Amino acid sequence: MEPVETKEVDSTRIACDGDGGALGHPRIYLNMGEKSEIDCPYCGRRYVLKAGAAAHAH
Repeated sequence: MEPVETKEVDSTRIACDGDGGALGHPRIYLNMGEKSEIDCPYCGRRYVLKAGAAAHAH
């Protein structure tokens, strides 16, 4: 299944709320770990790590 939308990000940690305000979904935090992409289980948006971006530091 293809993602609804794909967004490039600078970090392996992402917050997603569906960008719909009241029509969105609860804010969840996604962690790619060692992967370079992750899909939101609520809205299906795919987050892809930009080339050259490093893992999130504390």
